Amino acid sequence: MSSVVNNVNLSSGYGGPHVDDKILKNIRELAQKIHVLYDGKDGQRRTLIALMDSGSISQRELTEKLQIRPASMSEVLTKLYNKGFIERVPGESDKRTMIISLTEAGRNRARESLEFRTERRVEMFNGLDEEEKDSLLQLLEKINAD
Repeated sequence: MSSVVNNVNLSSGYGGPHVDDKILKNIRELAQKIHVLYDGKDGQRRTLIALMDSGSISQRELTEKLQIRPASMSEVLTKLYNKGFIERVPGESDKRTMIISLTEAGRNRARESLEFRTERRVEMFNGLDEEEKDSLLQLLEKINAD
């Protein structure tokens, strides 16, 4: 057992969960909310918004931009294509490269997705004033720096 674990009080002192466990539980729940907010169930909203920001882009570039696995991107793009939200055309210089762009229906859905994301973000932080948001940000940055 490491010396770090040996030096940590693993009980809360009152028989309930340790405060670190409560923090981690809340972070996990928040991460799930953020995942749904930004990705939806399968990343379609996030992909539509990225395409709205990027315009026409290769599938490889989109995959890198969103930092997801190529197989996952292919699955999301197939769903979006089947719904009529994107167009796929072969690249001019390399016909194996697929260039992805939004259709008019896709642009409309992307705008709706961005509006949904913005509304949810406002709701999520509505209970915090600017000073509390700054404090939260500092604490999260400190945790993430370790």
